Amino acid sequence: MKSKNITDISDKCSKDWFESWFDTHYYHILYKDRDFSEAELFINNLMLHLQLPKSSTLLDLACGKGRHALQLSELGYTVKGIDLSENSIKEAKKKATKNLSFEVGDMRCAIAQNHFDGVLNLFTSFGYFNSMTENIKVLHCIEEMLKPNGIFVIDFMNSSKVFENIIPFEKITKENIDFEILKKLENKQIIKTIQFEEKGKVLKFEEKVQALTLDDFEEMFSYTNMEINQVFGDYHLNPFHKKILIDLS
Repeated sequence: MKSKNITDISDKCSKDWFESWFDTHYYHILYKDRDFSEAELFINNLMLHLQLPKSSTLLDLACGKGRHALQLSELGYTVKGIDLSENSIKEAKKKATKNLSFEVGDMRCAIAQNHFDGVLNLFTSFGYFNSMTENIKVLHCIEEMLKPNGIFVIDFMNSSKVFENIIPFEKITKENIDFEILKKLENKQIIKTIQFEEKGKVLKFEEKVQALTLDDFEEMFSYTNMEINQVFGDYHLNPFHKKILIDLS
């Protein structure tokens, strides 16, 4: 019996994993059931806490299909969402309104100078790169895009909690596709391998996220003119505790 060929899409054309995986329709199938009510809860709690004027202009950085950007716009803010995935932005643009717009963009490149009152990077959309240098480059771009005294909000997983509760293997079926998902910790990265079969081919993708800690963020921010003012432990904005933070991955 001949073995099946495995097509590793993540290595095609020497693209970074996030350029290939996020822009496939398989990614949107696997994660199609993400919770809009959770996004609404978080955004409402966050903006109630921040008390930004309704005249504020906000950037949703790595916005995906725009669920957080939509919530922000419905609260009355002027919002732009950017994401590297053309397919995600195509979907996001269906939500566009007078005060909500989207465009394809790379978080490592500033799209404006001193323009936004707030930049939000949500749902663990940071740490995709292979070095701290790239992360710091992103922070410098955010700093460049913010107005003086602007606010940057980052929502990131608690690495310590993830380490303790990592599931090495699970199988998820969506739209008659059986996604086999393996997770491991390697070189301070959480690596998720997604493999499945369609039309006689076995396809494989990877997700890689740096296992960043609060200490890592404090170190990275020391290379910028920004400083960490507050740290919360969940979407209800409860205090942060390294060992009991809700897993937001």
